[in-house]
Parts: sequence; structure tokens; C-alpha cells
Amino acid sequence: MATFTIQDRHFSCPVELAVSVLEGKWKVLILWHLRGETLRYSEIRDAVGDISDKMLAQQLRGLEADGLIDRRVYPVVPPKTEYRLTDEGRRLVPVLTAMQQWGLAYKTEPATKDTGS
Repeated sequence: MATFTIQDRHFSCPVELAVSVLEGKWKVLILWHLRGETLRYSEIRDAVGDISDKMLAQQLRGLEADGLIDRRVYPVVPPKTEYRLTDEGRRLVPVLTAMQQWGLAYKTEPATKDTGS
């Protein structure tokens, strides 16, 4: 398969690109909580759980840079910032839903060994 470049990053396959954009545990969780609704920074932090402010800000910036979320800042005191999925981010909702369904099935089905035969 041919390699390709996006935003000065080189990839050998589309899955590598997807993993690069969604790397780490936080980005997928942030996207999951943003599906279908607009959330403020503190709401995302509370929904995601044990994430530092520094890490959350970094992950939100990355998702925004990759065009998956949109950030809207309101000129009020105290500052109000809201985040929502972009059209590109919404294209991931079926993938996230499939991951949820797989996770539900995986946790309830007994573990089986694949013998490879």
C-alpha cells in the first residue's frame, strides 16, 4: 500500500492515521461525551473523570487542530467556553458507538481463547 502525508505527518495506511488522530485514552472519551451535545470545559472534565486540567486542555487543542471539535469562546466574565463536535467529529459517532457495543459485549461474554485454527 502506498504511503501518504497529511499535515506534514507520514502514514503507511489509513488505520495508522486514525490511531494517530485518536491516540491515547482521553481523546476517544472526550469525543464520546461530546456526541450529540455541546459541553463546557468543566462539564467535559467532570464527564471524563480523572484527567488533569493540563492534559484536558492539551487533548482539546489536539482535537480542535485535527478538526474534530469546535471551540466557541464567549466574551463574558468569567470566561465561558463551549465545545462541540464538528461535522468530521460527528462522522466518528458510529465508530464510537461500535466501540461501546463491543465493550459491553466483551465485559459480559466469557473470555475465550483463540487457538488460531
